[in-house]
Amino acid sequence: MSEQISAAGQVPAEQRAREQALTEQVVASFDQAQDARLQQLMQALTRHLHAFLREVRLTEEEWRQGIAFLTHAGHITDDKRQEFILLSDVLGASMQTIAINNQAYADATEATVVGPFFVEGAPQIPLGGDIAAGAPGQPCWVEGTVTGTDGKPVPGARIELWEADDDGFYDVQYGDDRVAARAHLFTDDEGNYRFWALTPTPYPIPHDGPVGGLLAAVGRSPMRASHLHFKVSAEGCRTLCTHVFVRGDDLLGTDAVFGVKDSLIRDFEQQSAGTPPPDGRDLGNATWARVRFDIVLAPAGA
Repeated sequence: MSEQISAAGQVPAEQRAREQALTEQVVASFDQAQDARLQQLMQALTRHLHAFLREVRLTEEEWRQGIAFLTHAGHITDDKRQEFILLSDVLGASMQTIAINNQAYADATEATVVGPFFVEGAPQIPLGGDIAAGAPGQPCWVEGTVTGTDGKPVPGARIELWEADDDGFYDVQYGDDRVAARAHLFTDDEGNYRFWALTPTPYPIPHDGPVGGLLAAVGRSPMRASHLHFKVSAEGCRTLCTHVFVRGDDLLGTDAVFGVKDSLIRDFEQQSAGTPPPDGRDLGNATWARVRFDIVLAPAGA
């Protein structure tokens, strides 16, 4: 492989010209596209793809392996598992796209990856309700406010929530139609929210498919740092997909999908058994945790 790569800079001029001519021919084939944006995307993709192929001097066997990888990813993808999103995540393409489309604005909360396990139609819970729905894990009280960058509260903001259980699985990974550790709620008139969830714990992204095989081949871990997903939307505001991460997690620096932002790390304060929870819930002799995560939404179009 090293000989193949080193040869990239030693391609004869005539060969380079042939390869460049092909690239230009393919780029020109999109000149008549009716949609200007589609034309831009396809021509840029062609230029960068051909540049990659020429830089690494891709072999035909490597090309076949790449096609086989993508075919496998397609076969394992279904309505509950999206291997291509997973591939985008581990290549950092998801986070780069998010960075491009969620530019910094005042003190707005930073965005991060949606991930492959968001599901539309999660059940609604009241303020102070429990998203766990029987999923195993330590109870965790989560509270905060949703405001705009002007500091004003955002009443009626919709907050979608989802997380893995203590065994490291999302509900859709069980295959039995359960809905657990997933719900949505709305902020009150002062922009406040509160609910019970599970204290986040580390878990691996699905690694029994082609993406997992890729990570193993390059010596990367499939583990994600502990987190709870939020998707927050409100009229006049930019929709925010983000996480809250657990301070002190050993995986914060090696998150498999590059989703960690320092601004999203919070203290999950452990509470001893018998400590009264804020809503008076009877937790028996269980320990629990609490965290505050205040959210700031950028204006729509920012």
